[in-house]
Amino acid sequence: MRTTHPARLALLAAALPLVLVACGDDGDDDSAAPSAAPSSAAGDAAFPVTVDTADGPVEIAEQPEQIVSLSATATEMLFAIGAGESVVAADSFSNYPAEAPTTDLSGFEPNIEAIVGYAPDLVVASSDPGDLVSGLAAVDIPVIVLAPAVTLDDTYTQLEQLGAVTGQVGDAAEVVGTMQSDIDELVAQVPADAPPVTYYHELDPNFFTITSSTFIGEIYGLAGMTSIADEAPDAAGGYPQVSPELIVTANPDVIFFADGGAGGVVAEDIAARPGWDQLTAVQQVRIVEVDPDIASRWGPRIVDFLRVVVEERAALVPVN
Repeated sequence: MRTTHPARLALLAAALPLVLVACGDDGDDDSAAPSAAPSSAAGDAAFPVTVDTADGPVEIAEQPEQIVSLSATATEMLFAIGAGESVVAADSFSNYPAEAPTTDLSGFEPNIEAIVGYAPDLVVASSDPGDLVSGLAAVDIPVIVLAPAVTLDDTYTQLEQLGAVTGQVGDAAEVVGTMQSDIDELVAQVPADAPPVTYYHELDPNFFTITSSTFIGEIYGLAGMTSIADEAPDAAGGYPQVSPELIVTANPDVIFFADGGAGGVVAEDIAARPGWDQLTAVQQVRIVEVDPDIASRWGPRIVDFLRVVVEERAALVPVN
């Protein structure tokens, strides 16, 4: 069996809340959804602005001109809401959009000195793995920590927050509205009385997966799909490692895998696993590769992921 590539381990870490500081795990942690309400709502350029985060209120005195993003999701969000021109540096995983100023900065092991070298007036991160917030506070650089989303509402809230702190309130609201409209349109394609569909979502070749209670599980749920891992022994954390035997016994209707690319897995590998030739998903060739970035981030492109899921559901159950 292949081992997981180091880069894949880092991506998996981003998807597993148990590994990250300040991450919610199963929707019970309210810290993933801080208030988006700014202290002033007079317009896109109304400053100072204060937003409530998991670490408490953060005030942004003036519209940021130089932003450092230590979160690939935040980078996508910033560009989506029209604040991309202010992003002077992004972390090493910020590979989208193409114009993102990707650097060797790390959101997992932040280098305060390197971050300060970009002279930012705002830093955005997905966690505070140590002294990031306090270290930058010592040199008067504000940090907004936007923890991995637990629900779609968290995504909308974070977009609105970034809109508030970057002076892009209107653009952020437009992005949220478009996302909501697109998602509603996709969900409407799935008949309310459609029979249930089960899936196995593979995060890595060691059979780490997701349950329906996770952020990605919610996306599958919008299409009327249920994870076979919901009854797994370690399901409570949301990201259990299941056994091949459990998968074979559960016999999912569809297999989605996000460990292609750097993970090295291809559909043929999955189909060739011992005993898996008996799976309905294998026999009906319903083994679907999903982009690991889109499937592990909670930004605007989550709509693209839902579209893939709905299209696959349509192949199983006719849609309206």
